Amino acid sequence: VQLQASGGGLVQAGGSLRLSCSASSRIYSSYIVAWFRQNPGKEREFVAAIRWGSGIRYYEDSVRGRFTISKVSAENTVYLQMNNLNPDDAAVYYCAAGIQYGTNHKEYRLWGQGTLVTVSS
Repeated sequence: VQLQASGGGLVQAGGSLRLSCSASSRIYSSYIVAWFRQNPGKEREFVAAIRWGSGIRYYEDSVRGRFTISKVSAENTVYLQMNNLNPDDAAVYYCAAGIQYGTNHKEYRLWGQGTLVTVSS
């Protein structure tokens, strides 16, 4: 399975973006698909995740209530709706997949390329 992230761009503070993570083939129900973000010189940090089979969602505290992770199984796609963005949300966003949920990026073995989110104040 290959993952491809898209949807990044420039947005003003308070605005919204929707990121997409498309898989090249079927995502099995045992998988967890997650979003991480990274700024230069910093560790890749967890943003949100969804269990493909059950749809259970997980969020990092700073994005809970503003970001929504969702999936469309028929499209093998995961979305990250990001609302009320602020400059602290600016980063390169990556989607990833693994068989065990965790907030450490090392838990995930499949990665898409990043998509850049820039938030102007």
